[in-house]
Amino acid sequence: MDIRKNCLQVWSIWDPIYYSLTRLEYVENEWGTRTVMRVRLTKYKGRNIKLMDGTVIHKNDILLKIHLHNVKLLQEVQNYDSEIRRALKIYKIVEESLPSLVHYIQIHGYTDKIKGLIGITTLHKGCQKLGFEVYPFRNKYYKWFKQFALLPIHLIATENFKREIPTPMYLMMSKNDLFKKYHVK
Repeated sequence: MDIRKNCLQVWSIWDPIYYSLTRLEYVENEWGTRTVMRVRLTKYKGRNIKLMDGTVIHKNDILLKIHLHNVKLLQEVQNYDSEIRRALKIYKIVEESLPSLVHYIQIHGYTDKIKGLIGITTLHKGCQKLGFEVYPFRNKYYKWFKQFALLPIHLIATENFKREIPTPMYLMMSKNDLFKKYHVK
């Protein structure tokens, strides 16, 4: 659809401006190519959460916040003819980026500084297979705000506009689980 491609083109112009206004940093793979992950350190401000491996995330713990480079992802999958194929491709791209994230943490000296990863997404189906745990928002106003903020991504990415707008969720993974699952020796 031409409208979708035009929106994606406008977004790709806006994205470098957005990036320059944030404290995000690109995560590169072993060949120096940027992955779909952009990250920054953040202090956790939510309620205490005990992750499956026993790690407890407390208020003010340092986490690495993940932002997917949505423009890059959507450009990668725009020629796929079904939402299932697009979802599988996104899953694979994210999975392939996670070892680079481990390397990023190590080379930036964050190994002893952070407790884990956090992200907010509407793409939470299948995240458990990647090692993430999914948590709902407790504050309904923040949930609505995030749902509204992520709406343009949803409208550009989906074929079926009649479908319900997905609910954003927190994704979390302990540093220990990340290193166990994705550390490349």
